[in-house]
Amino acid sequence: MKRFLNIIFFLVLPLCLFKIQAQETERFFQVSGIISDEENNPLPNVGVVSIKLKRGTISERTGIYSITSTPGDTIFYRALGFKRKLVILPDDFTGRHYSLDVKLGIDTIPIDNVVVLPWKSYSEFIKDMSTPAPLGPEIENMNRNIASIEEAISTTVDVKITPEAGYRYAMQQQFRNNITRGQYPINNLLNPFAWSKFINGLQHGLLKNQDTPAKPAKVKQKKQKRRNKSGKE
Repeated sequence: MKRFLNIIFFLVLPLCLFKIQAQETERFFQVSGIISDEENNPLPNVGVVSIKLKRGTISERTGIYSITSTPGDTIFYRALGFKRKLVILPDDFTGRHYSLDVKLGIDTIPIDNVVVLPWKSYSEFIKDMSTPAPLGPEIENMNRNIASIEEAISTTVDVKITPEAGYRYAMQQQFRNNITRGQYPINNLLNPFAWSKFINGLQHGLLKNQDTPAKPAKVKQKKQKRRNKSGKE
């Protein structure tokens, strides 16, 4: 067992020493530059990733970026609407700052205009076009008002209403409804002008029966005939 542990120790020790030496010799430097498009316009919010160190950053509003990297590292650039780009850094770089300006090409594919219709098939289109559209609330109210007016006219006995009179009546009804909207309707029993008009009508014979004016005349003629007969006798 002790011999087995010694063998494992001597095998792992060189690996640890190699790793420590590699960490001591690994050098870091700063990579910075400006990211722009093909027309030299700065690109903000471009993702910049160091694949070897697994670090990332984004470019500023002016397109400037800065990231820590090592020799032989691969820098990955990506932005919405632009082609992705990979840049491999040189292995023999010994400085502390590496300047790298990047240009990204547009990654858009022009396509024709697409018209989106609300029908799944041609049969649904024909069905929708042949079906009458539902009426709006304003048109429905108008139709109900017209129907009520026509019903009131048709139920009136021995009354001939011209189109002008019907239109005038409808306008009066609409005007009265607009005036009394949100309140109680007008009551003519409390209207002094209506009472004065009614009293004037009574004074001018509004309630007199105009169909029997001839009966008193006949009675007078009979009385005159009787008087004439009595005079002759």
